[in-house]
Amino acid sequence: MRVLVVEDEQVLADAVAVGLRRESMAVDAVYDGDTALEYLWVNDYDVVVLDRDLPGIHGDEVARTLVRDGFPGRILMLTASDGVEDKVEGLGLGADDYLAKPFAFAELIARVHALARRATPPLPPVLERHGITLDPANHTVHRDGRALSLTPKEFAVLQVLMRAQGTVVSAEGLLEKAWDENADPFTNVVRVTVMTLRKKLGEPSVIRTVPGAGYQL
Repeated sequence: MRVLVVEDEQVLADAVAVGLRRESMAVDAVYDGDTALEYLWVNDYDVVVLDRDLPGIHGDEVARTLVRDGFPGRILMLTASDGVEDKVEGLGLGADDYLAKPFAFAELIARVHALARRATPPLPPVLERHGITLDPANHTVHRDGRALSLTPKEFAVLQVLMRAQGTVVSAEGLLEKAWDENADPFTNVVRVTVMTLRKKLGEPSVIRTVPGAGYQL
């Protein structure tokens, strides 16, 4: 899952990004509305955590632009205002959810997971395939009842492959969804991560390499 955090308080934005990365999400953080739209035009995000009161292009206008352009992801709007009218206004702009500051980080994580499940097509809270059970909210993976210990990147790659529901995911697609903008596309990090993930999943192997196309679970 890839998330864009848009928050002008840099310390808060970076803290949120670090916390979401610990949940095996690929996260980019920006601090103004202009940069947010630049990132959104270049990258595909599942969820945008969007502060309303942004310098440059206001958060409200960012939300309007995303809705107008048919943004396929979900928008979680943050604001210091928690009044009913503010929430109604924020949701009316096109936000899918609304969270007032200050907030409990556990609640933020839960809301991001909930929004990601409302993708197209809708996904169940727990992903299951080939005897593998992956629970994004509780960050657990089992195969045939056996608990697996995965690194955050292994978990993220497995989640992307399971969400693909049997379709092939390119190495570039895995890099886009499981790593952030700092990932070097010319490294073999995807291949190495898939290799270690295969070992941890055990036999029979369920991740297939499709030559010239990518990976399939």
